[in-house]
Amino acid sequence: MQSARNDLNSLAARVLKDAPAEEAVVLAWALACGSAVADRTQALSYQNGILQVRVPDRSWRSQLEDFNPQYKARILLLTGITVERIRYDVDDEDYAKRR
Repeated sequence: MQSARNDLNSLAARVLKDAPAEEAVVLAWALACGSAVADRTQALSYQNGILQVRVPDRSWRSQLEDFNPQYKARILLLTGITVERIRYDVDDEDYAKRR
């Protein structure tokens, strides 16, 4: 299983390194954060070193901020692009529905 994961990561890195930065970083988000987080978040854009990610609520934002160094390092490894900052935007519509 580990070998298959390594092969997939190598393939993804090759594909992402050829993509424009704005697309590569957004696409790399799901690989950097993993499927459980990717299922609940959405990478929206990457501009001027800032990756914008929509999160379902403030609690998610707070928890994910603790993992920023790992996410940035993983995106750099996959894309060769440095993310200076990850900005988590709370999905206010989703938040309002649950109140």
